[in-house]
Amino acid sequence: MDQQLLAKTFVELADNLVADFDLIDFLRLLTDRCVSMLDASAAGVLLADRDGKLRVMAASDEQVRLLELFQLQNDEGPCLDCFHTGAPVVIHDLTREIDRWPRFVTAAHRSGFGAVQALPMRLREETVGALNLFRVAPGPFDPVGTPVAQALADVATISLLQQRSSVRSTVLNEQLQTALNSRVLIEQAKGKLAERQGIDMEQAFSALRGYARAHNRRLSDVARAFVDGSESLAALGA
Repeated sequence: MDQQLLAKTFVELADNLVADFDLIDFLRLLTDRCVSMLDASAAGVLLADRDGKLRVMAASDEQVRLLELFQLQNDEGPCLDCFHTGAPVVIHDLTREIDRWPRFVTAAHRSGFGAVQALPMRLREETVGALNLFRVAPGPFDPVGTPVAQALADVATISLLQQRSSVRSTVLNEQLQTALNSRVLIEQAKGKLAERQGIDMEQAFSALRGYARAHNRRLSDVARAFVDGSESLAALGA
């Protein structure tokens, strides 16, 4: 494990405790670093909205985003169980869970995944979502990587909940709802850019994210400007 990258990741996640941060970009950082540093082929984050319904908020690639959506649409899978129980769900070989989650296991196999661990995003008794790590090959997860992944999930959860100390009743719900609305805009922008430039959805997301960072702007604002054509974003072909 790259110790320097690990330390940098904890600093970046903790820095968002005080900054006005872009939640979508923040969660994408979490999934990307999990794939870069840990025993994972892909990663996703599910968060609960104001009604307690789970939503896909970030994924390290398009394939796992679609699998997470499938899981929610079919109301079965390890990530849902993790969220509802507030406890980790670790599956070394998904084929052994076909009776437990028949549709999810079939979909995961089609997507090329053989193992998964779902880690709760929880602070004390409050669970707000789950961090989900997928691996292509079946087998035990790295015993060192698992607690590191849980620690990253814990830091991210504290970031999400940090404002509740001052305005406990509404801040997190409003923040998550804003992020959900932003997610819709970003998906629209990805589709438009992918079609316009003849690239895939993951490349389109990387282009939007790169433009936002290069110009010190929120990802959702760039997506909105690209979708409605309100600004000239020459680097994106707008």
